[in-house]
Amino acid sequence: MAQFADLDPFAARLAKLQAWRDLGVDPYPAHVPAHVRIQEAREAGSGLTEELGPEKAVTGRLKALRGQGALFFADLHDATGKIQLLFKKDALSAELFDRLELLDLGDFIWVSGNLFMSKRGELTLEVHEWSILTKTLHPLPDLWRGLQDVEQRQRQRYAELIVSDEARERFQKRSRLVSSLRRFMEQHSFIEVETPVFEQIPGGADAEPFVTHHNALDVDFYLRIALELHLKRLVVGGFERVFEIGRVFRNEGMDTQHLQEFTMFELYWAYASYEELMPFIQEMYQTALMETFGTLQFERGEHVLNFEGEFPRVSYVQLLKDYAGINILEASDEELIDCIVKHGLKTGGGANQEAQADELKKLGRGRLFDLLYKKTVRPHLIQPQFVVDFPVEFSPLAKRKANDSRLTERFVFLCDGSEVGNAFTELNDPIDQRGRLEAQEKLRLAGDPEAQRMDEDFLRALEHGMPPTTGFGVSIDRLFALASGVESVRETVLFPTMRPEKHG
Repeated sequence: MAQFADLDPFAARLAKLQAWRDLGVDPYPAHVPAHVRIQEAREAGSGLTEELGPEKAVTGRLKALRGQGALFFADLHDATGKIQLLFKKDALSAELFDRLELLDLGDFIWVSGNLFMSKRGELTLEVHEWSILTKTLHPLPDLWRGLQDVEQRQRQRYAELIVSDEARERFQKRSRLVSSLRRFMEQHSFIEVETPVFEQIPGGADAEPFVTHHNALDVDFYLRIALELHLKRLVVGGFERVFEIGRVFRNEGMDTQHLQEFTMFELYWAYASYEELMPFIQEMYQTALMETFGTLQFERGEHVLNFEGEFPRVSYVQLLKDYAGINILEASDEELIDCIVKHGLKTGGGANQEAQADELKKLGRGRLFDLLYKKTVRPHLIQPQFVVDFPVEFSPLAKRKANDSRLTERFVFLCDGSEVGNAFTELNDPIDQRGRLEAQEKLRLAGDPEAQRMDEDFLRALEHGMPPTTGFGVSIDRLFALASGVESVRETVLFPTMRPEKHG
């Protein structure tokens, strides 16, 4: 090892790489000798004594190497677990024992030998043959402390996954959550579909889209902000129970609750309303969370979120009465703006109240409701619950309530002050829908970048007839963040969008 001792870590690994090649050994072979996974080897070694047991060959990444002289111990990891290795000088050829000096933590190797139980009671494989599979050039992050820098962790997720069992388990649980949701939908006769990512007209949500250019058509397209409008076209076409899990893109701010690229889950259910949908979503959440985490109670800061039992239903209008002190159905625009200013909500329109009021006047009533609700109400909604019956101005795609046309049949699932699901009884009256999209288009032209757009093809689809339908959507990332206890939704995504890294 002396020949590598004076080199910096990267240079030392490069030198060892060259040493392998000088020996005529390919340090990146294309083929791997026969082997089993470490979990299978451990099962074969169950009940062994200190006597040598069955012969097994395994592969994995080297994460510990200790010893000196004629005896070295190592820890080898694969996706199924860890096993201790013993390299003994008298159990290996002189050539293979000498080559141990060319190994570094992080290298991938193949080993073959006999299993036995060490005096300390640890299953161990006494190595008789071994070979290099991949020579690594960067040292591993600290195996005990992991990656402490948040930006480095998110930018180099591969490095975090190498050293953090917690991170690997988190993303395995995310996969299990998605699988559970799929099984639940399939068990209830929903079929999974895929709809376009490129859209000529973005719709289905209040969000600003990303724009891209299609060279062959010489046309600008938008990356979809929701799955809704194409899925409802499929309901028109006769798919009565349909869902999609797919990426959507929203050109909005970066914070702990929002991603610009995230995974949306949406379902549409013909011949049902939001009344039938609420118990369905409750059962779906409870089933998926229990299957994924084994519990329905989750610690979140100072609270324990309890997903057991029946989720309560609370009125959107009543919540604003309780927390903001205003009846939004009866208040004038001026009273609504005064209330928002009184509660100290900032819009970027200026430092004084008059400038703030002028900025607020440019927004529609729906946006004003939402600003006030997010400021005064949402932080207080901690335990799982359905907020129901939103004003029509804030719900351009939802059906009006039969007993009060000012409200819509809409609910949002709230937990820990965060929206974790949004649903409507879908608006299927094409005349009403056209009028609401026209109102949204006016708001967009007046300067609201998140207002929805006129979509003539969607309206044409509704004119062909959509049966009474209810729909639901949730960000998988936000739902998983809530249950997994991470502080930022970015920790639920393997590779979140990052500012470009500066080099040189």
